[in-house]
Formats: sequence, structure tokens, C-alpha cells
Amino acid sequence: MSKKSDPQEQVVIRSILVIDDHPLYCDALASTLEKLFRSKSVRKATSLKEGLRLVGARFQPDLVMLDLKLPDVTGLSGFLKVKDRLPDVPVLVISAESSDETIGALLTAGAAGFIPKDASHRVLQHALTEIREGRRFLPPGYIPSKRPTRTDLTVQQIAHKIADLTPQQNRIMKLICAGKPNKQIAYELSLAEATVKAHITALLRRLGVNNRTQAAVLVRSASLDGGPYLSDSDARALLS
Repeated sequence: MSKKSDPQEQVVIRSILVIDDHPLYCDALASTLEKLFRSKSVRKATSLKEGLRLVGARFQPDLVMLDLKLPDVTGLSGFLKVKDRLPDVPVLVISAESSDETIGALLTAGAAGFIPKDASHRVLQHALTEIREGRRFLPPGYIPSKRPTRTDLTVQQIAHKIADLTPQQNRIMKLICAGKPNKQIAYELSLAEATVKAHITALLRRLGVNNRTQAAVLVRSASLDGGPYLSDSDARALLS
């Protein structure tokens, strides 16, 4: 399924950035892209940090292939960071989490398309052709809502807050979500407990919540992993 958004010219794809934390899948995808586009400029990264580090004066991708679930991101935050860095570059998201809610939230946030990780080579080739023609690609079976829902917009708001966390705050937040106490977090990250407390104070301020429990609920609601979502009223209360 494809969707013509605003009339666009063809996208010239000479260089591609692939960000996926599974090396074998990443290598196979890069090899496929090189054949499809006859491109010799396909860069690979296994984390968001590594991928963004590749972008610079010597390498500006025309297309980004992004795994939604990377070790250093939560929910939409990785996608939003890529779009902030490369606002005019189409980002095609790849993920095993292919619910309509996840796809809808990504499209609302500006994704060029979505491909399930178990998609066939033919689907991948079709998706890339659509994007090169200036169209969005939607996977078979996806049923879009007529307009963005309040839940889609709430997820984006939360993801923007998460994207503002520093890498260390993001690591601590993941451990908070796993139920680890400050002492255990300090041990696992080789930090003083006082340093962990200072980071938690800062991340609570950035997320706009009052305590660890609220922070965990907020982050889990935007994880896009099939976990429980906040109701619209609860989310707006936390975001206000």
C-alpha cells in the first residue's frame, strides 16, 4: 500500500544510512540496498548514537532506514532525534512491532513509511520504489485512522520529552522502568549513589513529573511495545 502525500518530485537516493542493532539483519539490508540502488554509499550503525555520529560534512544520507527498537532509545524518541538532525531526509522505519497504533504514531510524526521486520524482499523493494517516487509506503493490512488521534499526539509529546534526556539519563530511566532502586542503578552504571540521585532529579524535571513512579508510567506509555497506554486524560495531566 502506498500513499501520495503532497505532490513531490522523485527522491534521488545516492547514499543511505541503516541503523539496526542486529548485525546480520543490518548487513543483509545494506547488501540489498546496494543492489537495488547500485549505491556504494551505504553506511551501517548498530545504535542511534553511532548512526548520528556518521552524519556530517562527509556523509549526508538521502534515506535513513531506522530500526524502531534500539538499545539507546525508547519509543519514538530515536525517530524524533533522527528527524531533528535530518529534517528533510525520508526515514523508513523497520520494526517487529507493527500494530496500527505504532504505525499511525510514526506517520503522524513524519515517517516516510513503515516495514515490518518479517517483510519479504518484494515488499522492501516496493517500499523503496514508492519512497523514491515521493510517496509514503504503508504495509499491507494497515488500516489508517481518518485523522491523527489524541493518543497519537500524546505519544509524540511524551517521545519529545524522552528525546531530550541525555544518554546517561536515558540509561538510568530504563533501569527505573525495570524497577531497580538507586543503589542498584549506581552499582550497574558504576556511579556514586549521589550522582544517580542528581541524574534522577534532572530527568524528572525534563519529563515534567514529580517522582520515579510517574516517570516510569510516562515512559512505558510511549514505549510502543504493546504495553499499557495512559488514558488521554491521565497523559494530559502528566504533560500539563
